[in-house]
Amino acid sequence: MADNSALTSITGSTSLADSSIFDSKVAETSKDNLFIGSTSCVEEMPQIETRVILVQEAGKQEELIKALKEIKVPFVKMESVEEFKSLESPEFENVFIVMDFQDSVFNELYKADCRVIGPPVVLNCAENGEPLPFSCRPLYCTSMMNLVLCFTGFRKKEELVRLVTLAHHMGGVIRKDFNSKVTHLVANCTQGEKFRVAVSLGTPIMKPEWIYKAWERRNEQDFCASVDDFRNEFKVPPFQDCILSFLGFSDEEKTNMEEMTKMQGGNYLPVGDERCTHLIVEENIVKELPFEPSKKLYVVKQEWFWGSIQMDARAGETMYLYEKANTPELKKSVSLLSLNTPNSNRKRRRLKETLAQLSREADLSPFPPRKRPSAEHSLSIGSLLDISNTPESSINYGETPKSCTKSSKNSTPIPSKQSARWQVAKELYQTESNYVNILATIIQLFQVPLEEEGQRGGPILAPEEIKTIFGSIPDIFDVHTKIKDDLEDLIANWDESKSIGDIFLKYSKDLVKIYPPFVNFFEMSKETIVKCEKQKPRFHAFLKINQAKPECGRQSLVELLIRPVQRLPSVALLLNDLKKHTSEENPDKSTLEKAIGSLKEVMTHINEDKRKTEAQKQIFDVVYEVDGCPANLLSSHRSLVQRVETISLGEHPCDRGEQVTLFLFNDCLEIARKRHKVIGTFRSPHGQTRPPASLKHIHLMPLSQIKKVLDIRETEDCHNAFALLVRPPTEQANVLLSFQMTSEELPKENWLKMLCRHVANTICKADAENLIYTADPESFEVNTKDMDSTLSRASRAIKKTSKKVTRAFSFSKTPKRALRRALMASQSSAEGRSPSSNEKHVMSRLASTSSLAGIPSPSLVSLPAFFERRSHTLSRSTTHLI
Repeated sequence: MADNSALTSITGSTSLADSSIFDSKVAETSKDNLFIGSTSCVEEMPQIETRVILVQEAGKQEELIKALKEIKVPFVKMESVEEFKSLESPEFENVFIVMDFQDSVFNELYKADCRVIGPPVVLNCAENGEPLPFSCRPLYCTSMMNLVLCFTGFRKKEELVRLVTLAHHMGGVIRKDFNSKVTHLVANCTQGEKFRVAVSLGTPIMKPEWIYKAWERRNEQDFCASVDDFRNEFKVPPFQDCILSFLGFSDEEKTNMEEMTKMQGGNYLPVGDERCTHLIVEENIVKELPFEPSKKLYVVKQEWFWGSIQMDARAGETMYLYEKANTPELKKSVSLLSLNTPNSNRKRRRLKETLAQLSREADLSPFPPRKRPSAEHSLSIGSLLDISNTPESSINYGETPKSCTKSSKNSTPIPSKQSARWQVAKELYQTESNYVNILATIIQLFQVPLEEEGQRGGPILAPEEIKTIFGSIPDIFDVHTKIKDDLEDLIANWDESKSIGDIFLKYSKDLVKIYPPFVNFFEMSKETIVKCEKQKPRFHAFLKINQAKPECGRQSLVELLIRPVQRLPSVALLLNDLKKHTSEENPDKSTLEKAIGSLKEVMTHINEDKRKTEAQKQIFDVVYEVDGCPANLLSSHRSLVQRVETISLGEHPCDRGEQVTLFLFNDCLEIARKRHKVIGTFRSPHGQTRPPASLKHIHLMPLSQIKKVLDIRETEDCHNAFALLVRPPTEQANVLLSFQMTSEELPKENWLKMLCRHVANTICKADAENLIYTADPESFEVNTKDMDSTLSRASRAIKKTSKKVTRAFSFSKTPKRALRRALMASQSSAEGRSPSSNEKHVMSRLASTSSLAGIPSPSLVSLPAFFERRSHTLSRSTTHLI
């Protein structure tokens, strides 16, 4: 029946989308010339239209009926299978919609070779404006559409048939043999050829639960089984079916590896347990196994362990098998250099002669020998078994990764008489060559692999994280490679009159350009490495693999990255030493002084840029800490000067007793209070979490609005208090902000001087001292008595609660604008102007409200009272205060 419908629907009006099967059948019929003929023959063929039949419960779904109307497909309802024959018609191609693919009705339709689909298919088509898809098998939903699955490791046929059936119901395609077109391998074990090929191709390997859980979510709209968040829950972990044991590791390393084993789906047992499948060996320590391993036990190096975690799949053991280190060359080196042999004059003499020979060979030439082919092969990034020299040995032999090295000049004879200047120059060249080798190691072992596309298991780090970690390391490497080559040419053709200072002057502009960005953000780079290593097991494994390689000298990535921070001061010291051994007649004397000066200039730029960078970072910290902080606080010319913790003593800028934090910037003052409730955390677009904001923004005040800084005298009832006389641009009168400092780290005197100095700088005045005025606390009705007492805190809490209740049940709320007019009226009356009738009405309302609440408002009357009582003291006019 399905075959006939596929053929006849070519000329008929149908709502079915094309498919590969449909196209193949069309191709076959075209070969037989079924559709090649006169136009009249085609017109004589009957028109066939797609019709949907809603079976039983499906006919009661209003949402389903609405969707069919949207895609304009005719439909009828069917209550039982007996009605099927009466619905057959040559004019229609029937598509049955069944709510449950496991009941008897579905089985009858499936045996009759009817085309059956589920409600989610229709709903998705209506939502996306698409026709109904063609499928030769029952299709309940499309959550596995376009996925090609292959199965391995299943011994029970019933389970395999069940999984294949469910995958078909969700639109998946099944392949018996594994090939490059397979998108997912469903594995019941971690053995077999299919599993190994999937690992090598980087194909996701899934547990059977993946299909079962996807089927449970079959009714969810727009659900896709291949999305990362859902798929990653059911990926086969690297150590599934593995029982590991560890030999030769310290207690800390062993504990860490055991924890990682559990996280990656495996188990661990003590060394020697017969149930173990793998023995992980620290090959640098273990020279011989304590027992004879069985044939079933894999004895592998630790790189297999970390490599499996990095690839997010179990690596092949054959590449990492542990072998005893008993080669003749190793035995000879151990016999020559071992310090654990019994005392023997002959062995001591042989050791002494060997060390003397090594010393003579090291002093023959300052140039490194040509690289061995084996060393080039061992530095290949594609291998996890790299064996090469340590940084110490690569420093001596000058070996760098193949892609980062240039062929050295041939060695030249040593001058017959080595001057002190030549010795220092040789040391400068050798340290520069060592430094270039370290930079090459950072790039080739760490940066390049992390930036590679198509990594097994996906990218280890995000691009922005890689950029944060490595920064301008490639640029630094390029510049210092040129410096090293110039120094090499100079040493190869040595002459006392040769200028070394010119080399560093030549690249001084490049050094100024490349070093400050890296040095300034080094702390951020280090923090990123530590954070990613804790949060991302694959990156932790990547570091373990590469940091264990001999060319890293057992140094961590952070320890290697600190070398650029230390390099310029080291070069400056060597140039100073070189200048001491340069005669006054040598023209290089003055050139070296200029070179040293250029390096100091670079370091000055680094310090200055670092200070600016830290200041900008502090501003970002303030923005994240203060909820609702204005975006215009972020400015390139702005820097944070001081942070002060205080308590509000008046009604401004917030209620009395509130904890207020003042952030003094070079041109403004951010005022924030402590939040009463802190809920949730901040998550950035890159998935990073930040602690919730602990402060609430109140006001961002330009320093130009501060007219006076009032130093409140110390009394028994008033301690560590100060006030700010402010004239906001929206107000016609002054506002008094009074605070008590709660931190003893910063003296009040120093804080007020600092504040006045920046206020004076903002308003372009030289006399910052004139901004400070000393006053008695009684003049402002300011006191700090009982601010920290339990009774005071309780009264403030009651006050806040009463205000909330009053606002909630008030039927005649006082508008904010009316409060502002009342403040203006009080100030105008203090200045001798009679308030208007409207202002009198507002003041009377405020007075009645205050009397009912029983709460004094000293901030509304403190300024007029202050100006009346202290008019004889302030000889200067009010305008001068303003």
